[in-house]
Amino acid sequence: MTIGKSSDRENAPSSVEPTDDSEQAADAPSIGRVLSASRIEAGLTVDQVSTATRVRVPIVHAIEEDDFDRCGGDFYARGHIRAIARAVGVDGEALVARYDAAHGGSPAAKRPATQLIDSGPIRVPSRSRPNWAAAMVAAIVAVVALIGFNLVSGKGGHGTTGSASAPLPSGSGTGSVAPETPAVQPPAPAPSAAAIAAVPADKVTVKLVAQGTSWVSATDSNGKSLFQNNISDGQDQTFTDPKLIKLVLGNGGAVHAYVNGKDLGLLGKDGQVVHVTYTPGDPQAG
Repeated sequence: MTIGKSSDRENAPSSVEPTDDSEQAADAPSIGRVLSASRIEAGLTVDQVSTATRVRVPIVHAIEEDDFDRCGGDFYARGHIRAIARAVGVDGEALVARYDAAHGGSPAAKRPATQLIDSGPIRVPSRSRPNWAAAMVAAIVAVVALIGFNLVSGKGGHGTTGSASAPLPSGSGTGSVAPETPAVQPPAPAPSAAAIAAVPADKVTVKLVAQGTSWVSATDSNGKSLFQNNISDGQDQTFTDPKLIKLVLGNGGAVHAYVNGKDLGLLGKDGQVVHVTYTPGDPQAG
């Protein structure tokens, strides 16, 4: 009885048979070997895989050699594994799970790296704050300077106005000054005796002196235009011709005429259009 029991124990299956999953996983090929073998089986080169996945050739070589340090972190390593697995036709998620098991955790464990990436833009406003502050200070200084300039300019303007208005007569505005202007101007001087004697007797000489504003047209005996324009207060024009001078005046009451050295006074009334012609000798209306 005792011998039989011991023999049964010896024939019973041992509980230490190599059926553990951890031993099977240890015997399984690495992630890099799986990707490399699958690429070769698919008939692809490393360059073709790099073009299809946008993963650089050196990194593809490093992953196939199970060197994930060149990926730049676990986040990028997982992305590269998925992309290469998809290109060579293997299950990328299973390989990523194996990567997480070997490198200590799921993508949630790498959130500090994401926070580092997100923290970059946050620094931008802090760097730009001094510029905003400088701009605000510059704007305030400009406004203060402009106000000061306006105040100084305003005082200068008042002083100028006071000095300019001092000589004006009592009353307000420029309306009281304008009517006095014609009275202040002296009348047109009459030609001297020497000037009258110097007028050639064989020609016609006409001198016009403006005592207002009038349009004047003057032509000679050949019909040639000698003058055609406005003359204003104090201006004068003199015309000479062997035979005749023909005039057209837009305002006869504003033109004083001297013909052949003789004073003919104003040639018309205010606003009157006058047509006259003068020849050598005594002036006569044409």
